[in-house]
Amino acid sequence: MMMQGIRKAGQSFLGKLIITVMFGFLILSFAIWGIGDIFQGYGRNSVARVGKAEIGLEQMRTAFQNDVQALTRQQRRQITPEMARALGLDRQALSRLITESVLDQTAQSMRLAVSDETIRNLIFDDPTFRDASGNFSAARFNDLLRSNGFTEQSYVREQRATILRQQIAEMVVGAVQAPGALQELGHRLRNERRDVTFARMAPGIAGDIPAPTEAQLKTFFDERKGAFRAPERRTADILAISAEALADAGSVGNDDAKARYEQIKAQRFTTPETRTIQQITFPNAEEAQAAKARIEAGETFDAIAAARNIAAADLTLGTFTRPQVFDPVVREAAFALAEGAVSAPAASAFGPVLLRVTVIQPESVRAFEDVAAEVRTELATSRAAGRITEIHDKIEDQRAAAKPLAEIAKEFNLPLRSVGPIDPALRRADGTTEQALPGGDATIQAIFRSDVGVDNEAIRLPRDTGYVWYDVKAIDPAREQTFDEVKSQVETQWRADQVATRLSAKARELVERLDKGEAFDAVAASAGLTVEQASGIGRQEQRAELPANVISLIFGTVAGKSNSASSADGGRILFRVDAATVPSYARTTQEAENFARQLGASVSEDILAQYIAVRQAELGVSINETAFRNATGGAQN
Repeated sequence: MMMQGIRKAGQSFLGKLIITVMFGFLILSFAIWGIGDIFQGYGRNSVARVGKAEIGLEQMRTAFQNDVQALTRQQRRQITPEMARALGLDRQALSRLITESVLDQTAQSMRLAVSDETIRNLIFDDPTFRDASGNFSAARFNDLLRSNGFTEQSYVREQRATILRQQIAEMVVGAVQAPGALQELGHRLRNERRDVTFARMAPGIAGDIPAPTEAQLKTFFDERKGAFRAPERRTADILAISAEALADAGSVGNDDAKARYEQIKAQRFTTPETRTIQQITFPNAEEAQAAKARIEAGETFDAIAAARNIAAADLTLGTFTRPQVFDPVVREAAFALAEGAVSAPAASAFGPVLLRVTVIQPESVRAFEDVAAEVRTELATSRAAGRITEIHDKIEDQRAAAKPLAEIAKEFNLPLRSVGPIDPALRRADGTTEQALPGGDATIQAIFRSDVGVDNEAIRLPRDTGYVWYDVKAIDPAREQTFDEVKSQVETQWRADQVATRLSAKARELVERLDKGEAFDAVAASAGLTVEQASGIGRQEQRAELPANVISLIFGTVAGKSNSASSADGGRILFRVDAATVPSYARTTQEAENFARQLGASVSEDILAQYIAVRQAELGVSINETAFRNATGGAQN
C-alpha cells in the first residue's frame, strides 16, 4: 500500500489522465507477441529492446514481482508465480515496461524536461511524507523510500519519468471530448425502443415427420459424431461455509434490529421524491418572459410548445430525483414547483427555459414492521461473517493434517455435498442437471482443473462471504460413443433438425407475404398463428416472451419489415417491426453528463493507444523470449 501511495505522489496534480491507469488498457492494444527471439547481438541480461533502450532482466523481474505482490494483496491470498503467469501478469508487466520506454524515448526526442523545483514541490506537498504536525519530514521521506526499495535518486528519476509520460498523454488527448454525434449515436443505441407484432410458430406446424430409417440415422450420426461425444465427467465432494448459511436471524433482538433499521433507513428503505419535468427552451430571456406572460394570461404550456414546433415526445425531459438533475438551475426551479405549475424563466446551461412539473411522486419510507425480517437476517449475516475466518482457519488446520472433507464436515457439523459424475455444464449422463454449486463457475472450473488426490486451495466466495473446499473423487474421461449408445439422442436430434428445416422454409414464405404488404393478422390466420404484440423493447432487454436472439434480430430489421428467428422450444417467432423510436437526448441530466464523460474517456484511450502503437512501430520492438522466461520463472523450451 505504501508503494502505491509513493507512486501516486508523482501523479496527483497532473491533470485528468493518469498514465498508469491507462497502461491497463494499452497492454491489450499492442501486438508485440510472436516477434520471436531475434535478440542477436544484444546482452543476455536484456529482456526487450525498444528503439535504442533495453529492458533489463532485473527490471523485468522486479516489475513482475511487484505485480504479483499487488495481486496477492488485492485477492488476500497467496498468488504463486505459476498462477500469475497463467493469468498473463508476466506479459502485462512486460507490455507496461515497453509502453513506458516508448513514452520515455518520445519525451527525449521532444526535448521535454521537468525542473528540479517541480520535483521538489511534488515531494514537499505530498501528505505521505508529512509528520504528525503536517510538515514535511526528511526522516519519514528517507525511511519510506528505503522500506520500498528506493533511493532518493531513483525515486526522483521515476517521478520525472512519470510526469513526462503524463505530459505526452495530455498533449495527445488532454482536450479530447466525445463528439456530439457520437453521444447521440450512443444515446440511440442505449435508448431506442421498438414495437413489434409477432406470432409463435410451434414445432407442430412443421407437420408429421415420417419415422427415419436406420440408414438415415446412421448417416446423420456419422456426419455429427462430435456432437454425440461423451464429455469428461467428474465426481467431487464439496464443503462450503458462508455467512448466509451460518446466520441465525432468531438470535437478533428487537432493539438491535431497530437500531440497524435506523442506520440504513435512508439508503435502503427510503424512495426519494421524483418529478416528471417538461421543458421549453428559448433563444433569449425576452422570449421566455413573453411566453411566461402569455401563460399567466391563460394560454397553455402545451400551446406554447406547439407554437415553437416542439413535439409532445420531445417536451418531457424525464422523471428524476433531485440529484439526477444535473443542471443546478433547472434542479432548483423544478423542485420548487407545485404539480402542474409552470416556472418563471430559468437560465439553464443551454439557454433560458420554462419548466413544468406534470407528476410529483412524494418520498416514501418503508416501516420497520414491514422490513424487520429482512433487517434481522442482514444483521445476523453480518455477525456470522465475523466467524468465517475463524472457521476457515480451523478447517485449514484439519486439511493440513490430511483429513478428508467428509471427516472435517462431520467434526464441524457442516453439510458435505457430493456431486457427479457431472460435466462442466453440470449435466449428468442421464440428461438431468446438478443444482448450482456454491461458488458457481469458479468452483466447477476449479474441479475440472484439479485431479484425484490433490490438496486443493479453498475458493473464496465473492465479497469475502465464505469459502468452498473440494476434493475430486473420480474422473470419467471424454470418449466417443457408439451409435447404439446414443441412438435415441440421434433420432431426437434428427427429428429436431427436420422440424427446424421445415419451419424455416415456412417462415420465409410468410415473411415474403408480409413484406409484399399483406396484413399481419391475415398472414398469421392463414397459418393458424395467434397474433401478439410487444412495445417499448430495449436493445439489451430480456423478456420471457422474446428470447435474446429474437430481440437482437428485431433491432437488426428495418422498421416496417418482417423477419423470423428460432425459439428455445424448437419453434420460430415470426415478427414485424412496427415502430422504432428514440427519445430526445437531454444533455442537462446527470446521466447524460456521465455518459458523455465515459465516452470521452473511451475516445481518449483509443487515440492514446493508437499514438503509442505508431511510436512503438517507429522505434521498433524486439523480445528476448529466453531472458523473459528467466526473469519470470517460466518454463524453458
